[in-house]
Amino acid sequence: MNTFQITQFFLYMTIFNYIVLMIWFLAFVFAKGSIRRLHGHWFSLSEQQFDAIHYAGMAIYKIGILLFGLAPYLALRLL
Repeated sequence: MNTFQITQFFLYMTIFNYIVLMIWFLAFVFAKGSIRRLHGHWFSLSEQQFDAIHYAGMAIYKIGILLFGLAPYLALRLL
Protein backbone atom coordinates (compact mmCIF):
# COMPACT_ATOMS: atom_id res chain seq x y z
CA MET A 1 0.00 0.00 0.00
CA ASN A 2 1.22 3.45 -0.78
CA THR A 3 0.61 6.66 1.14
CA PHE A 4 -2.31 7.69 -1.06
CA GLN A 5 -4.19 4.44 -0.38
CA ILE A 6 -3.61 4.67 3.37
CA THR A 7 -4.77 8.31 3.34
CA GLN A 8 -7.93 7.31 1.47
CA PHE A 9 -8.51 4.48 3.94
CA PHE A 10 -8.40 6.88 6.91
CA LEU A 11 -10.68 9.32 5.09
CA TYR A 12 -13.32 6.67 4.34
CA MET A 13 -12.99 5.21 7.84
CA THR A 14 -13.58 8.65 9.36
CA ILE A 15 -16.59 9.32 7.14
CA PHE A 16 -18.07 5.89 7.91
CA ASN A 17 -17.63 6.35 11.66
CA TYR A 18 -19.20 9.83 11.59
CA ILE A 19 -22.19 8.34 9.75
CA VAL A 20 -22.49 5.67 12.47
CA LEU A 21 -22.30 8.41 15.12
CA MET A 22 -25.01 10.43 13.38
CA ILE A 23 -27.27 7.36 13.11
CA TRP A 24 -26.75 6.71 16.83
CA PHE A 25 -27.58 10.33 17.65
CA LEU A 26 -30.68 10.40 15.43
CA ALA A 27 -31.89 7.08 16.82
CA PHE A 28 -31.37 8.44 20.33
CA VAL A 29 -33.30 11.62 19.55
CA PHE A 30 -36.21 10.12 17.60
CA ALA A 31 -36.50 6.62 19.14
CA LYS A 32 -35.39 7.30 22.69
CA GLY A 33 -38.48 5.69 24.22
CA SER A 34 -38.09 2.49 22.24
CA ILE A 35 -34.39 2.24 23.01
CA ARG A 36 -35.04 2.90 26.70
CA ARG A 37 -37.75 0.21 26.82
CA LEU A 38 -35.44 -2.26 25.10
CA HIS A 39 -32.61 -1.60 27.54
CA GLY A 40 -35.06 -1.44 30.44
CA HIS A 41 -35.57 -5.19 30.16
CA TRP A 42 -31.91 -5.75 31.06
CA PHE A 43 -30.92 -2.74 33.16
CA SER A 44 -32.79 -0.70 35.73
CA LEU A 45 -31.66 2.81 34.82
CA SER A 46 -33.27 6.12 35.55
CA GLU A 47 -33.89 8.44 32.63
CA GLN A 48 -30.99 10.66 33.74
CA GLN A 49 -28.61 7.68 33.92
CA PHE A 50 -29.78 6.46 30.53
CA ASP A 51 -29.18 9.88 28.95
CA ALA A 52 -25.79 10.29 30.64
CA ILE A 53 -24.60 6.87 29.48
CA HIS A 54 -25.61 7.53 25.88
CA TYR A 55 -24.13 11.03 25.76
CA ALA A 56 -20.90 9.77 27.36
CA GLY A 57 -20.77 6.91 24.87
CA MET A 58 -21.25 9.29 21.97
CA ALA A 59 -18.52 11.57 23.34
CA ILE A 60 -16.06 8.70 23.76
CA TYR A 61 -16.88 7.40 20.27
CA LYS A 62 -16.35 10.87 18.79
CA ILE A 63 -12.99 11.23 20.55
CA GLY A 64 -12.04 7.82 19.16
CA ILE A 65 -12.96 8.95 15.66
CA LEU A 66 -10.86 12.08 16.05
CA LEU A 67 -7.85 10.22 17.47
CA PHE A 68 -7.86 7.11 15.31
CA GLY A 69 -9.40 8.37 12.08
CA LEU A 70 -9.16 12.11 11.54
CA ALA A 71 -5.75 12.75 13.15
CA PRO A 72 -3.94 10.07 11.09
CA TYR A 73 -5.73 11.28 7.96
CA LEU A 74 -4.61 14.87 8.55
CA ALA A 75 -1.07 13.77 9.40
CA LEU A 76 -0.79 11.77 6.19
CA ARG A 77 -2.44 14.53 4.20
CA LEU A 78 0.18 17.03 5.39
CA LEU A 79 3.08 14.78 4.26
